[in-house]
Amino acid sequence: MSSSLFSLTNRVAVVSGAAQGLGRATALALAQHGAHTVLVDRNLVGTEATASQIRSLGRETLVAQTDVANPDAIAELFQQVDARFGRVDFLGNIAGDGHLAKPEDLTIADLHRVLQNLVVGRFAMCQEAGRRMLAQGRGSIMNIGSLASSTALGRGHIAYSMAMGAVIQMTRELSTEWAYRGVRVNCVTPAQVVNPGLEARMASDSTLEGRFLRGIPAGRLGRPNDIMGLAVFLASDSSEWITGAIIPMDGGNMAMNAGGTPGHEQRAVQSFHAESK
Repeated sequence: MSSSLFSLTNRVAVVSGAAQGLGRATALALAQHGAHTVLVDRNLVGTEATASQIRSLGRETLVAQTDVANPDAIAELFQQVDARFGRVDFLGNIAGDGHLAKPEDLTIADLHRVLQNLVVGRFAMCQEAGRRMLAQGRGSIMNIGSLASSTALGRGHIAYSMAMGAVIQMTRELSTEWAYRGVRVNCVTPAQVVNPGLEARMASDSTLEGRFLRGIPAGRLGRPNDIMGLAVFLASDSSEWITGAIIPMDGGNMAMNAGGTPGHEQRAVQSFHAESK
């Protein structure tokens, strides 16, 4: 039984990207703490699987196969939410596609597509949810950014990083505009979280995981379930005075200087020297 501080009983949460990864973990965590959920994803099979788990908890759920890069489709989605639930208490703004290309090779069309997916679409989700929250006088939005919101990744991430930088500023501006009217807006910035896309990239480049881990003092990549407690915290009254925050979820990546050495690598070096004596 969750305490009242973290209770989401009878609240309504809209979560994009709910078919897998961070979106699925967020939706399940909110439902476990009492929320009814609106599950948004183009992957209908995966979203229905998430919905089945949530229904087994006794929560109501609405499944929507919405393209979150399309503001018209987003407006239609929230009309469905109005008809079904009549309110929105939390938005988990998670879904969106990036594109890898070297800066000199990136086409303007691909740049537009990434900005549409990750900036315009995310803003449209915030706007539709925010209008309803403002009318209620309360609500919470959790945008998902990235380490690329604040630091450069290289490796062809320029379009993604530009978009994620905009997500941070969008979060700050919305928080500043809406905080006094009861609507909180925060942004979570994960490091590398294991998902099918990342697994495929690591499978094609045997050095990639090791490079990631050298920058993560916690010594492991992120897992989708790492978002669960944070999502419940931001959706609940326990975070009532937290807004405009940019919250790293990165195993210590942002805290470590570029020349720093994670503890797990230090132990490996110490072990090597001990065995060499």
